[in-house]
Amino acid sequence: MSWQSYVDEHLMCELPHGGQLASAAIVGQDGGVWAQSDGFPEILPEQVEKIVGALKSETANSNLAQHGLHLGSTKYITIPGEQGVVIRGKKGAEGVTIKATATALVIGIYSEGVQPGDVNIVVENLGDYLKEQGM
Repeated sequence: MSWQSYVDEHLMCELPHGGQLASAAIVGQDGGVWAQSDGFPEILPEQVEKIVGALKSETANSNLAQHGLHLGSTKYITIPGEQGVVIRGKKGAEGVTIKATATALVIGIYSEGVQPGDVNIVVENLGDYLKEQGM
């Protein structure tokens, strides 16, 4: 299965309580975009570097919480995730869930009207699957 298929079939799918992600991507921890949906923001390598740093270090995570999580030109306020594994962010009724694997970040962005818990399930399940596959 191609990386684009993972995004198209496993992230941009119908969510359990209806709706769909606004956009999604699988991004290498080195900053390279492996696959993305239409409308995914242009994520900068330094933004990926800060996310990866926050996953690996509580100090960097605290810094991310202080200054916000940036994806493209959008700034999210971080909300509790699972240290070292998941970062979540909110901007009003919109938000993002990021799940780390050994080599990548699975990112799901949602808009108003979508249940954040549904997004967490879809993004984290794909991330867990990829981790099990050694990715």
